[in-house]
Amino acid sequence: MNHMQKNFCSLILVIFLILGCMSFCPVSGETGKTKIITDMGGNDVTIPADIQRIIITCYGGATQEVAVMDGESKIIAQPPQSFPAFLKIYPDLTSVPDVGKFDELNIESIMELNPDVVINSVTGSKGNAKLKENSIPVIQVYTRKANLNNIYNEFRMVGDLLNEPVRAEQLISYWDEKKGLLHERISKIPKDKRKTVYYMLGSPLHTNGEKWWGDSFVTIAGGINVAADIGDVRDINAEQLAQWDPDLIVVSANEGSYVSDETINSDPQLAGLKAIKNGEVYHIPIGGFWWDRPSPESPLGFLWLAKTLYPETFSDIDMVKETKDFFSDFYGVELSDDEINIILAAKDPSE
Repeated sequence: MNHMQKNFCSLILVIFLILGCMSFCPVSGETGKTKIITDMGGNDVTIPADIQRIIITCYGGATQEVAVMDGESKIIAQPPQSFPAFLKIYPDLTSVPDVGKFDELNIESIMELNPDVVINSVTGSKGNAKLKENSIPVIQVYTRKANLNNIYNEFRMVGDLLNEPVRAEQLISYWDEKKGLLHERISKIPKDKRKTVYYMLGSPLHTNGEKWWGDSFVTIAGGINVAADIGDVRDINAEQLAQWDPDLIVVSANEGSYVSDETINSDPQLAGLKAIKNGEVYHIPIGGFWWDRPSPESPLGFLWLAKTLYPETFSDIDMVKETKDFFSDFYGVELSDDEINIILAAKDPSE
């Protein structure tokens, strides 16, 4: 079955799922020209049934979710985006105003723009309160709080917000397909043969324990996160890292700092690590969003890491094709191989 046939079959399945779900799945309540959305903070929010003007006041992939649901043209303000591949697809987003983010919001500017809805984070409690005080509808998303158990709820909510439930189910079906492939293959790798991984986040001794998405990123790809037991702590010392001595290091720039190979290789605190000695240090790609953070394209990151960890097990996975298919199916753009190879090269995003 070719790619187009698979997509058609997936769409038919999704339509049947939507029709079946309508009788028992929670949906927004609609009255006339408004409807009620239940957001990720558990709030019932009344919004126009046909959203035309969206302000985004957080990061966390919210803009990418709106774009996947075909709503990017409705974004009238948002914080600056730093993803060249995404902005090349949606260049108009480079010129919309920034009216603040999280708790630091310019309420006056927001009111002047007269949005139908503001999308903010569940962590922006002060900002959300200010919006509500001024009778501005605010929908909360899981920025910094998303996990593999709750992210589908957010996809469905954004699909409901933009009247694109089928699109949301297509995205969820894509996730299920890739997660299923990973589980099926990784389950056949004996526990004692699985690679240990250190997730380096913006600086050599900053990482993610089991309370953060970085742990899910490592484990869903079949890795063992050496820092799992530190929980919600994010900073360690060199002695801890030396004791863990991971098989492989993956380097993320998702907190705004890129750690170069030169910095890693010249750091005396890291010199004794076998991952350094064996050249097993890899920079995580950045596509329309960081691949090691929750967003519509997170499964590309899962596949990339699984192939990096277990190249023989995933030898048939072509990351150029996987990336090309995702961008075509969900962003509606055909990337060239050269454009995709730039993403996969994972160079300093500031360059």
